[in-house]
Amino acid sequence: MTDWTAPAAARAQAWFETLRDRICAEFEAIEREAGSDAAFDYAPWQREETGNPDPGGGTRGLMKGQVFEKVGVNVSTVRGNFAPEFAGTINGASAEAPGFAATGISLVAHMANPHVPAVHMNTRFLTTGKAWFGGGADLNPPIPYAEDTEEFHAAFRAACAAHNPTYYERFAKWADEYFFIPHRGVHRGVGGIFYDHLECDDEAAFERHFHFTRDVGEAFLAVFPRLVRRRMALDWTAADKQAQLEWRGRYAEFNLVYDRGTLFGLKTGGNIDAILMSLPPEAVWT
Repeated sequence: MTDWTAPAAARAQAWFETLRDRICAEFEAIEREAGSDAAFDYAPWQREETGNPDPGGGTRGLMKGQVFEKVGVNVSTVRGNFAPEFAGTINGASAEAPGFAATGISLVAHMANPHVPAVHMNTRFLTTGKAWFGGGADLNPPIPYAEDTEEFHAAFRAACAAHNPTYYERFAKWADEYFFIPHRGVHRGVGGIFYDHLECDDEAAFERHFHFTRDVGEAFLAVFPRLVRRRMALDWTAADKQAQLEWRGRYAEFNLVYDRGTLFGLKTGGNIDAILMSLPPEAVWT
């Protein structure tokens, strides 16, 4: 880590917290439109690491409402050392140089109405011997609508095009490859974008990638509430609900077996409730 990375990380953290507040306010507004007074409950947590006087922590935001059956929006900022056996799997870290700092926002929404798509969004800034941004968002509808899929992708296509003409094709392909359940032979959802290791070798690179990461957050905030409002009042059947519960089982399988964010949180002493907030409130396996 170099002299500029600490203030850079503080700026990233401040943005993630601001984005959280705006997203939560929008989701609460949707609940009010549906006649619900549901609101986010915020639970701060502190990380513990032996010998580390400043290991960081975060805040878990959770809401259970009429439209959002369960939605978590977490911001965490942590510092410390990776376990030696894990350090070698992280960009810029090793058993000999296991130090890291990470800040990010992570969101997963599971919806009450099967016609409303579930969604995942995450952006983060990490420093080890290197510094980089990663993140993305993907749509996970139990009952897909081509119109919704195209609108979701269009929002991120535009965000990518403003920065690099190759980004969308690369990151959409990465999402398709990453959000795949090998033992089922199916994708978790209808995709989106996924990116990692946008390395910041200097402050100029940080500014470029930070700008892109902010635009990813803005694209999410613009498009997802629109999709929720479009579908949240649709009638649904028992068969629709069964399809949703079976799909949620696939979602849980991916997050527990393959998801890198889940593994990172568990390996770095994160808050268990915050890490596993991505799991659906109810699922079935048949």
